[in-house]
Amino acid sequence: MIKILNLIRWQDVLDVLIVTIIIYRGLLIIKGTRAAQMLIGLGVLFVALFFSKYLGLYTIDWIIQSLWAQIVLALIILFQPEIRKTLAQMGETRFLPSFASAEELRSLEEIVKASIALANRKIGALIVIEKETSLKDFIEMGTQLDARVTRELLLSIFHPTSPIHDGAIIIRGNRVIAAGCFLPLTLSAGISKAFGTRHRAGIGLTEETDAVVIIISEETGSITTATGNKIEKNVDISSLRDFLTGNFMISKEKKK
Repeated sequence: MIKILNLIRWQDVLDVLIVTIIIYRGLLIIKGTRAAQMLIGLGVLFVALFFSKYLGLYTIDWIIQSLWAQIVLALIILFQPEIRKTLAQMGETRFLPSFASAEELRSLEEIVKASIALANRKIGALIVIEKETSLKDFIEMGTQLDARVTRELLLSIFHPTSPIHDGAIIIRGNRVIAAGCFLPLTLSAGISKAFGTRHRAGIGLTEETDAVVIIISEETGSITTATGNKIEKNVDISSLRDFLTGNFMISKEKKK
């Protein structure tokens, strides 16, 4: 036993640790997504390969062996959203908060007030708040604003007569960076059929980034929140305030 331990280098321990972290983070990212189901299907394929050899099922073994030539390309295609999300998160870590706590609280409260007012008036809206992952690509497709977050500004942007009411607004820190931004639609089969394009766009963005999204239905006036793999429907003012505070204020306190 001692001889075996003597053969282990510190580089080997570091190597195993890095691989373990990569696998663990990968499983966290695909947890609850369609990629997890695909991974299960891949596992079934591995089991089938093992038993086909063990039981002498040569035809099945030949078919599965033939598939391995394409398996790498297939994995890249199937897991493309998850791979893109992982790489984006790795490259966009920020070391300083985007704005001070007092200013953040004020901005979050303005977002809450605007969301409730929009919901009461049944005005559809899609509000995106940037976190660690940069939304630069989506910002560039919209109308550049760079204005302070206020209830009045959000109401004016999403008013049906506004030329930029379609699409999403993107907030960074205490500034509305852009409006009229178009987001990727989710392709998940698990999303409720009651959700329209606005909801699917907001949820689609959370599948690729760590952004916080607030969606207000034009038909019912209901508020839906989304971040990561978590979607909450029919959110009230108290829950919305807790949702935003939990995603920004509490998460920053933990980092400290």
